[in-house]
Amino acid sequence: MTTMMTHHRDEEVRSGTRVPGDGPMSSVLLVAVRYTLITTVLLGIVYPLAITGIAHLAMPYKADGQLIVRHGQVIGSAIIGQSFTGPRYFNSRPSAAGNGYDAANSGGSNLGPTSQALVSRVDASVTDWHKIDPGAKGPVPVGLVTASASGVDPDISPEGAYYQVPMVAAARHLPEATVRTLVRAHIQGRQLGFLGEPRVNVLELNLALDALTPSAPGAH
Repeated sequence: MTTMMTHHRDEEVRSGTRVPGDGPMSSVLLVAVRYTLITTVLLGIVYPLAITGIAHLAMPYKADGQLIVRHGQVIGSAIIGQSFTGPRYFNSRPSAAGNGYDAANSGGSNLGPTSQALVSRVDASVTDWHKIDPGAKGPVPVGLVTASASGVDPDISPEGAYYQVPMVAAARHLPEATVRTLVRAHIQGRQLGFLGEPRVNVLELNLALDALTPSAPGAH
């Protein structure tokens, strides 16, 4: 059997057929390096540039980060939240990202439902909320005292927005019905009709609020 296999290998060598494993290591390494370079260029440069170009042509607003511009100045993004505090504005959710709404440190607190640290933080948030809005009635909606997983959630629930209507209306000297109508106009439904939950973009709602009654200088 060994003699037959040796004879067969000799025949392949004489015929010029390469036997797997017979090539020098340098040729194997050369193929690997070439493959790495080609895939790096194609998948690391060409493909991202092509997708980015297509995105800018097909949906430039979304490709640029859904930036919101007022008077020629970028004031935020529709998909990255920012902090709003005080009674004159609809407040955002708490954020565990860095020092709050830090996109470079996006993330949640990773505290579980049985964590005493989470319970204490929520209790503190409820206390702080009642300081901002002493006249609030009913329990504070959970979304207003708990942080999102990303820490940069731009939205609050419709319940969270409606809960703040009396506070904002009083601070702005507006009828509650007017502010409530404004909230209703900014409620976005589920994506594709079944994904996620109804939501209200805080930045867009506050911009519409400022269009009704400009904020005090330095208020945010």
